[in-house]
Amino acid sequence: MAEHPREDPVINNLPSPSLELNVNASEIAWLEQLDITAHDFPYLYPLLNSAFRDWIPAVSSFQGFGELSWLLADWTGEVIHTEDKTMPGNWNEGMNEAMRACLGSGKTTTIRLNGDAAAQQIIIAAAIPIRTKSKAEIFSLLGCIIQGTAEEVTFGNRILGIAEQHFKACFYRRFENTFFKDLIAIQEQAKRETQRRSFLVEVVQRLHDKIDVDAVLNEVLDSIVRIYPNARLEILMSQDHQSSNSRVKSLQLQGETDRLYVRAFMEGRLLRNSFQAESGQQYLEIAVPLSGKQGVYGVFHLFIPNEQFEEADIQLVGMLADTAGTAFENAKLYEQSNQLIHELRLINELTQQLSQSLHLKEVFKFATEELLNIFGAEYCCISQLDKDKDFFEMVSTNVPALSKEIFPRDCGFCGLVYATKEPIILSDYHNYGRVYSKLMEETGSNSLIGAPLMIRGEVSGAILLTHTRSHYFSYENYKLLQVLSTHIGLAIANASLHAEVRRMANRDMLTGLFARHYLDDKLLEFQRRDAKGSLIVVDIDKFKQVNDTYGHQTGDKILKQVCNIIKSTVRKVDISARWGGEELAVYLPGMELEQGYQLAEKIRERVAAETTPQVTVSCGVSNWNRKDEKISVESLFYRADMALYRSKNNGRNQTQIGRDNQ
Repeated sequence: MAEHPREDPVINNLPSPSLELNVNASEIAWLEQLDITAHDFPYLYPLLNSAFRDWIPAVSSFQGFGELSWLLADWTGEVIHTEDKTMPGNWNEGMNEAMRACLGSGKTTTIRLNGDAAAQQIIIAAAIPIRTKSKAEIFSLLGCIIQGTAEEVTFGNRILGIAEQHFKACFYRRFENTFFKDLIAIQEQAKRETQRRSFLVEVVQRLHDKIDVDAVLNEVLDSIVRIYPNARLEILMSQDHQSSNSRVKSLQLQGETDRLYVRAFMEGRLLRNSFQAESGQQYLEIAVPLSGKQGVYGVFHLFIPNEQFEEADIQLVGMLADTAGTAFENAKLYEQSNQLIHELRLINELTQQLSQSLHLKEVFKFATEELLNIFGAEYCCISQLDKDKDFFEMVSTNVPALSKEIFPRDCGFCGLVYATKEPIILSDYHNYGRVYSKLMEETGSNSLIGAPLMIRGEVSGAILLTHTRSHYFSYENYKLLQVLSTHIGLAIANASLHAEVRRMANRDMLTGLFARHYLDDKLLEFQRRDAKGSLIVVDIDKFKQVNDTYGHQTGDKILKQVCNIIKSTVRKVDISARWGGEELAVYLPGMELEQGYQLAEKIRERVAAETTPQVTVSCGVSNWNRKDEKISVESLFYRADMALYRSKNNGRNQTQIGRDNQ
């Protein structure tokens, strides 16, 4: 074995390594101090291979040194790279021996492979240690097989040191270049990270300045497009949210469970998937849930070419989605609070307006107009349930074909509301197909919201609002109608109760006829607006004797029989009243005196024929005319009463006419 010098003038004629760094003078001094340690040796294989490929063209150009074949080994002596040349048959064993000797001595070692001293061709295996700059630790070995004449081999041994220095220079140039590239990459990465953070801060500030839901979604979409212009982005919303932005769509869950965006929504975490497009380009699909503290509102769905996206970008999109979710939730809560204030105002105003009227027709009319205005509906129907006859009646509607329509209790959406006692919302009637609705068919409507009118826990009617456009009503509309229907139902109940109280106050409880004060009030109205009218006063003959003979219960029964005869004889426009005791009165609007007399006679005859026990009645008839000098209720009653008095005095069971001169 022989040690060879490391310095030689020949090295000055060798070409420099092909890779160069563009660094300034101050950076060169810093790079020269850069070195590797034993800890780095296991990670040097790619760098050693690259340096060997850079170095081999230079040493292959050596001339006059015999035939040289080079190889590269790691710090343990294991060969990792060989030159593409034919080696002598026993080179491997000899080279292993040379490398072991080199590692043992730490010096360049040569071993002759053919032992014939007289042979013209000599073969030598040489192992050259490559050391670190700072601690001179062997981190690699160069191996060389030299074949040639004695003179060529001598010269070949001479260049081993030159080859060592040149390979070492190539390696460290590669090492420095790689380190510098890594450093630049780290700086660029840090710069991109700074840009990402600045971008995120700006977006966060802009998002938190937004109090409108659409503005938040548009800001997120525009921000992502600015930083990733080649990305295709959409936001899939799980809530009932209408947006003018075409990239904001509805999240369809049914039958789409295998979709990445559905899984991200259901699992509440970021998911991604790489795939190859038809063009052959690799794409990355990313789905990020748009979530806040109260739940998940939708999903960011992003497609972007793989080469334009880094791992740090995944984190950026995730943080942006979290920020957008919080901003969306805040804007939604602000919107909901404003909506709640608006609804409370509507409820307050509606309640005040409804309470101003106790007439059912006015309540129904006002409720219909207000509901159409509040919900922007095209059609409204309010129906009322007649429990005795078991049907719904359309009491108020802006659909003329349905006005006063009567239909069974289990028919249509009113029947559905009655059966469930629950509100209903329908987005697409023509695809629903479970209930036939004359309202929807007549108006061509597609969307519907409905609510029951409840009185004391029972359904008393229903409110239906419709629109021809599909998916017109929102869930907020559905909830608001549910609240308003309660107040409308209460107003209807109050008006109905008021009407019932008035009816009871205006009616005689025993006979079912109107009370005397009601007849007096109506007579005043008729005399103000009509041209004429007649009045019949009826008295049951010897009624006290009937009570004394048969008892008061039988007397009440006879009184009811007479009243029923009167009610079934007169017209619907006529007003029958109990004037006092067994005396009854009937006002006949617009009727002449002679006609009144004939009607009184008909009543008298029917009473004599149809009562049990049999009784008779006496009648007095009077009339008024616009041409009369004096027109008053008192005058009309006075003349009818005088005629009745004459009937009694003339033998009862007869009808007399009262005139002005009598």
